[in-house]
Amino acid sequence: MRLATLTAALLLVASLSAMVLGQGPGPTTQAGQGAQGAGQGITPPPTGAQQGARGQAAQGGGRGGGRGAAAAGPALPTPRWPDGKPRLGALPGEKGLWNGGGSTADNTTPYQPWARAVSDDRRANAMEPHTRCKPSGGPRQFATPYGVEILDMRELQRIYILDVGGPHTFRVIYMDKKEHPKDLEPTYYGHSIGRWEGDTLVVDTIGFNERMWIDRGQAPHTEKLHLIEKFTRTDMNSMTYELTVEDPGAYTATWSRTSQMSFRANTELFEFICQDNNFAPELLVGTREFVDRSSVIVP
Repeated sequence: MRLATLTAALLLVASLSAMVLGQGPGPTTQAGQGAQGAGQGITPPPTGAQQGARGQAAQGGGRGGGRGAAAAGPALPTPRWPDGKPRLGALPGEKGLWNGGGSTADNTTPYQPWARAVSDDRRANAMEPHTRCKPSGGPRQFATPYGVEILDMRELQRIYILDVGGPHTFRVIYMDKKEHPKDLEPTYYGHSIGRWEGDTLVVDTIGFNERMWIDRGQAPHTEKLHLIEKFTRTDMNSMTYELTVEDPGAYTATWSRTSQMSFRANTELFEFICQDNNFAPELLVGTREFVDRSSVIVP
């Protein structure tokens, strides 16, 4: 009798333990299904918060430089308008900035003697106008801190390239012009007209002043400067930038360079105030590579 009672008690305890662990008879909860799925190599679907976090990490979220994790797997194809032309900016309802590109002169550049001397002096003294809140034309615009935004306003037949850092200026590419105006007044960005050659946007620009630099110091120019830039978006995250420089006042021949730009989704323009000579004068005037923020800055 005692043995039968003890056996029944042990069976009852085992049954209760199995039910508590979610492995015995009785209804299985959603949590129990998730645990069983994990044990069988089945990943339960992510929650809304997990999906949002994954999307931000995959798209390189962040305000200025797109420092998030790189997107996993192959990039999406080049986005296009209904007529098949590539979109150079973000998709409708989304946002994103372009970073990189803009490589220019090097030791093989066909300088005239005076232009080489100016190039050497600029790199030695680092008096770049961009650090003094002046616009940067041509390829230097794409080396602007935090990147640029490209807006294709088809109803206006204009493409706008907006800087994030620096003086917060913008450049206009006219898509409805065939020729440059006569007697242009030289400006920092010059006058740009664009056209499509297949999937490549070709931009022809003249009318630059000599006060801006087209790079960080290696490529001087005169008001005779003529730039041809080609933008080819090869997929959602990549664009090839081809530059051709023609300036008979500074170079002995036409020269070209090619570089790459990367698109960072979920980044956008933000407030950036450029205060000329108000911050880090040693960095702006000399060649220091860092800024000492340990002392009080007096405007």
